[in-house]
Formats: sequence, C-alpha cells, structure tokens
Amino acid sequence: MFGGPPPSLSAAELKAQEDEAIVTVQRVIVGAVLLYLSPFAIDAIKKLV
Repeated sequence: MFGGPPPSLSAAELKAQEDEAIVTVQRVIVGAVLLYLSPFAIDAIKKLV
C-alpha cells in the first residue's frame, strides 16, 4: 500500500521457505500421531508394571 509492493524473493529464498514449510508440516503430523498413540502406550506400560 505505502511504498509499493515488497521485493520479490530469490529462488534460493523461495526454496528455503518451502523446505521450512515441509519440515513444519512433518513435525505437526508426527506430533499428532504421537499424541494419538500416547494413551495406548501409557495403558500398555501400566499393564506391564
């Protein structure tokens, strides 16, 4: 709006942002799976003890 559009990103900067986004999505998926499986793991550990 004021001062014109932001400068366009270079190919390296776009690739770095894409890589960071991919890693973030993978971490969220792994965290969700771990949270889903944690009650089953806790129950299995309680049965062993």
